[in-house]
Amino acid sequence: MSTGRTRSTPKRRPKRREEDHREAAPRDADSRLTPAARIESLAGDPSFMTSLARGLTVIEAFSGNRHRPTTAVLSAQTGLSRAAVRRCLYTLKRLGFVDSDDERHFYLRPSVLSLGYSYLYSTPLANATQPVLERVSRLLRESCSIATLEGDDIVYVARSPVTRIMSVDLRIGSRLPAFCTSMGRVLLANTTPEKLRVYIARLTLKRYTDRTIVSKEKLLRSLQTVKRAGYAIVDQELEIGLLSIAVPVWDSSGTVVAALNASTHAQRVSRQDVQTRFLPALLATAQELSLLLAPGVGARSFVPPAAH
Repeated sequence: MSTGRTRSTPKRRPKRREEDHREAAPRDADSRLTPAARIESLAGDPSFMTSLARGLTVIEAFSGNRHRPTTAVLSAQTGLSRAAVRRCLYTLKRLGFVDSDDERHFYLRPSVLSLGYSYLYSTPLANATQPVLERVSRLLRESCSIATLEGDDIVYVARSPVTRIMSVDLRIGSRLPAFCTSMGRVLLANTTPEKLRVYIARLTLKRYTDRTIVSKEKLLRSLQTVKRAGYAIVDQELEIGLLSIAVPVWDSSGTVVAALNASTHAQRVSRQDVQTRFLPALLATAQELSLLLAPGVGARSFVPPAAH
């Protein structure tokens, strides 16, 4: 009899409670990588708003879709249940951030841009750097970008494109894996030892090309080299034909707050030319950016490393 009562217990739970449990359960095999799992890991904090986190997660999921996704597609991408995604979409639609023409396929409305503009207008790094970035881009005649580190990725906060080098269209807000990008390596090399240790421990190295570093030991050695040299060059590790160089951008306290890079075609610009021509210009620009981030405060001086 006791066994029967135990089996019947879940049926007597409130429906909403069961649904909330399913919403938080990740669907992917590796729960560490699902947004739903990240939300679940924070759900024990009494000050954490799970519903807000789910809504933001659904908004973020639109960035990976060129077409108008359905509830099922968004559920698969986020790891949230379809019921949770439907409620998020309903709320976002009522607020004017999301819309649908057939109640099945959804798309973001222009009003969602206000969320991004709030960051751009309130952050000196994004608000003040664009003219400087465009100037160095014209000087080098190459695409230049500024990115920060967020989780395991770099996020573009400013960009001045000249030619499209990568197969994907990079723009403000685009994300790329940190471990195989020049800006990512600069940022990782200048993070704290504890943060780097945690990052390396959870990292899953993916081979994007036959040049991609897929050994954690080799990646750590590369980051040590970047730290000593003061810049990073990544040669076709993310995509064949893409050669990029990045330098750190410091604030007045000596903390690296971003990375600045220039990207080019490996077939028309040599690694040597990237070091001798691009590096001094990027270092000088990084110093100027540092001054912009702290008006009236002296920034760290940059001495271009000797080209080899």
